[in-house]
Amino acid sequence: MTQPLVTILDDEPAIRSMLTDALEEAGFRTLAFARATEFEAALRRTTPDVCLVDLGLPDRDGLTLVHRLALEQGATVIIISGRAQVQDRVTGLELGADDYIIKPFDPAEVVARVRARLRSTRTSAPQSDTARFNGWTVHFDRYALENTTGRETPFSHAEGEVLRLFLQAPKRLITRAQMQESLGGGAGETFDRAMDVRISRLRTKLGEDPKNPRLIKTIYGAGYIFLGDVSWG
Repeated sequence: MTQPLVTILDDEPAIRSMLTDALEEAGFRTLAFARATEFEAALRRTTPDVCLVDLGLPDRDGLTLVHRLALEQGATVIIISGRAQVQDRVTGLELGADDYIIKPFDPAEVVARVRARLRSTRTSAPQSDTARFNGWTVHFDRYALENTTGRETPFSHAEGEVLRLFLQAPKRLITRAQMQESLGGGAGETFDRAMDVRISRLRTKLGEDPKNPRLIKTIYGAGYIFLGDVSWG
């Protein structure tokens, strides 16, 4: 069985070396890059399982890159950054990152977070990558929502994880605690705000009335219920 591939994008040689050593010792394959241009060129030749991305890059805005990776590549993205403010973390998660690790960090924590993201992806994956509900078809293999006319709307990996969670448990209450356990990616206010944004974006893409959504209902003080009729395959 091929070991998962983790790409590392950070302009600090010591951090690239430290992460490479820790991840390879834990059994992962790695590719490390100092510049976004090199990293993006490599993505045209290979598909990583997890991308570790520093925000302070010399040749590209890190947040813009994270958003493009999440939306266009459907990649699992973990931000590694010295920006420790809550708003920075929320912004990163809102733009599609799956997790956010603040520098300085223990390499063992990064390894644990990578394993958690891979475990979440494996355990949440249904037998089919296609699901249908209320006139919509969702293609998890290419991160796209298709309507009845065939028009497709892309969604990020992080948005897809939320949608997958709803589709696997239709017409059942999903609490914030259950979402936190299944999806990870921060805690407390950071997690709550990131979830609010992802759900809001999913509602927009599904053409929902924000004041009276029909599919993703908020149960105030409890969580959410997805009211669609779902079939897989």
